[in-house]
Amino acid sequence: MKKYKVGLTTGVFDLFHVGHLNILKQAKDQCDFLIVGVSTDEFVEAYKNKTPVVPFEDRKTIVEAQRDVDLVIPQTSHASKLDIIDNYDVEVMFHGNDWKGSSTFVELERELKRRNVDTVYFEYTAGVSSTQLIERIKQTISTS
Repeated sequence: MKKYKVGLTTGVFDLFHVGHLNILKQAKDQCDFLIVGVSTDEFVEAYKNKTPVVPFEDRKTIVEAQRDVDLVIPQTSHASKLDIIDNYDVEVMFHGNDWKGSSTFVELERELKRRNVDTVYFEYTAGVSSTQLIERIKQTISTS
């Protein structure tokens, strides 16, 4: 039996890679039903000041196709995490430890605690991120 019934993780999931797979698998290992909030293009542009390489609908389709994912919901803001938590009786929020201690997550953790929702951080998959992949592609193109 798993520790949690309903869990949530969120992200951009741009240029889907093994780090994304790792967090989905680790989250599903701890909950019966995994909800994934995929950030919309507009949300990413607003808080990261960049446009995802892969459009939202494609990223959403890729995440929906993963066997460890039970439901995908558009994430339109940081506050939408709390809406998902409230509307789906989420018991735990999973995230990579690269966000731990950030001002965004310190505030989020306070809100989660108020709702009796646990926070579980997973080890960030070193050396793999969409940003790093984009940089490698740029380097490859510039040296070709």
